[in-house]
Amino acid sequence: MIRVIKTKFSATKETLDLLFTCNRISAQIWNESLRIAKEYALANNGDWINQSKLFKALKKRYPMHSQSVQSVAKRYLFARDSAKKARAKGFKNKYPWRFKTNYNTRWEDKAFSFDFENNQMSLSFGVWNHKQQGVSVVLPKNVVKKIQKILEKDENAVSQIELCYCNGLKFHITYDDGKVEKLNSFSQSAGVDLGEIHAITVCAENGNSVIVTGRKLRSIHRLRNKLMKKIQKAQSKCKKHSRRWKKLQCKKRFILSKSRHQVENKTHEITKKFVDWCVENEIKHVFCGNPEGVERNTSSRKKLNRVKNKKKIRKKKVSQKLSNWNFGKMMEILEYKLNAQNIKFEKINEAYTSQTCPNCGQRHKTNNRNYRCSCGYEAHRDVIGAHNILSLGKTGHFEKICNFEEQTPKYLRLTA
Repeated sequence: MIRVIKTKFSATKETLDLLFTCNRISAQIWNESLRIAKEYALANNGDWINQSKLFKALKKRYPMHSQSVQSVAKRYLFARDSAKKARAKGFKNKYPWRFKTNYNTRWEDKAFSFDFENNQMSLSFGVWNHKQQGVSVVLPKNVVKKIQKILEKDENAVSQIELCYCNGLKFHITYDDGKVEKLNSFSQSAGVDLGEIHAITVCAENGNSVIVTGRKLRSIHRLRNKLMKKIQKAQSKCKKHSRRWKKLQCKKRFILSKSRHQVENKTHEITKKFVDWCVENEIKHVFCGNPEGVERNTSSRKKLNRVKNKKKIRKKKVSQKLSNWNFGKMMEILEYKLNAQNIKFEKINEAYTSQTCPNCGQRHKTNNRNYRCSCGYEAHRDVIGAHNILSLGKTGHFEKICNFEEQTPKYLRLTA
């Protein structure tokens, strides 16, 4: 399976300037690809330029390794073809059109090498002025040891190195760990209801249910919002680009970076607990409710007076919680982790799943976590939502398919 090592590095100021220049040159290559493709289409009655012609048009024009230049062109062609496929399905995706000032540079195949004795990695810029050009950077010792072990198993395991910027330059080293999808004989199915308080709620065909709490994620977002409010209030009293304003700006970036890493770490912890539970309960197929568009057809009280159409009134606190909810990233991580265990992941519409009674089919919107229906049926609201998602995935309609209310849901909490 394909894995990525994200690592910092140390280098001289001249090397750092060269690496920043690489990303600016990659942006120029992207912009030139847009221009060449447009001119080709106008000159050939709307026909699209192919890969070989685009490579030829960009050849020997930039002080970069040829594979780094071709990598930018490949990403442009991939974006163009992906937009075409999306438009064929009815989506309103735009073709690549935006010019860039910085773009990630990639080194592939023989454009990089490692010196394990000195903990160095060399990156090639190709041959210019009859000399081989390039730079060397120093990697952390633990990263070098990990790469050395990977290359001992397979010399061609490391496929590419990408230079990214995230509060400083970092390298993303892509490699193949040699593992394949695990084969299993599982037969159970499960429904997943994603939430802002309870991150993942699951109900399986055998009646087992589990709730993975997401209150730690909520607390991280809440602390970040409080600190950001405090800093922005102080910045508003400063002159822009003053010494005090710049200090506050650095503090803001630090808080955003720290909270982002904390959220990413806890998201991986939540999804790991869920995947481990799926393996224990022999789950073969997971139906996940897609909450996409949860903020649509809602409006704040101030905006309500400006619009003609009546919309539901949304409080500011609710808007903030919904904007902090990272359900898209959660589904993305869930999908690749479940695929690694040979468990199928499928998104379905979750409309009215938490409001429909599995016993009688009536709809009732509850204001708390306990769902009580007029027919006397009572259960946890999120577990009912997961059960209804499972029934939609299995049968296509709401129907009671297991006696999940006979078992108390199991709670899985994150570490502090």
